[in-house]
Amino acid sequence: MPEARTPTATDMPTAAPADSPTAAPATETPTATPTPAPAGAAPTPVSVAIAYHSGYGHTARQAAAVAAGVDSVPGAAADLRDVTTLDAGLWAALEAADAIVFGSPTYMGATSAVFQRFAEASSAIWAARGWQDKLAAGFTNSAGLNGNKDNALLSMAVLAGQHGMHWVSLGLLPGWIYTSTGSPDELNRLGGFLGAMAQSPADLGPDRAPGESDLRTAHHLGARVARTALRLAHGREAAAHLAAAA
Repeated sequence: MPEARTPTATDMPTAAPADSPTAAPATETPTATPTPAPAGAAPTPVSVAIAYHSGYGHTARQAAAVAAGVDSVPGAAADLRDVTTLDAGLWAALEAADAIVFGSPTYMGATSAVFQRFAEASSAIWAARGWQDKLAAGFTNSAGLNGNKDNALLSMAVLAGQHGMHWVSLGLLPGWIYTSTGSPDELNRLGGFLGAMAQSPADLGPDRAPGESDLRTAHHLGARVARTALRLAHGREAAAHLAAAA
């Protein structure tokens, strides 16, 4: 179910610009051995990119909450990237990121056409295994409480799997109607597990929706991805340091 209002012609996907990736031969890209940090050195910061599309601003507000969650974790930095424009800056940022959190509104039970265009344009990266072993996660928003948001999140998880990425789930028990005494103010009020869900009534603009509990759930997802990325990065550094000392 759409986020709100009827899409206009300007919301529909356009042809990918010339500098978007094109299919390349499926070759294995060598992975450089990380240089171990000196003993006692400050941990290397991690970058978490939020690659999202928003039709009317509601999903953009959810994306900002994910970014705030990332930035709340010391040693992690969020990088918000709108995938509407497929330019060199977008691909460079995603290549440099330790984790990518995908975001899209749920339109007609699936990700938006604009997000799908981005997913298909990543085929050259897929062929070169450019996102191999990065972390991935996802979030989505629709006007309906359900709206088949799970299907949109599942397509993001499949995209991550195609790229050889490691999916980070939401990691929360369901809130609200999980018990008879639940409150709509609880985290994960929509009961998702694969990623963060939000609901924006069709007659409310992005200044009023999604609601606070859905934004706090998105914040939780961002922080969870950031902490996981830090653990993974520090583990790799420790392993490299031990290998160099052996």
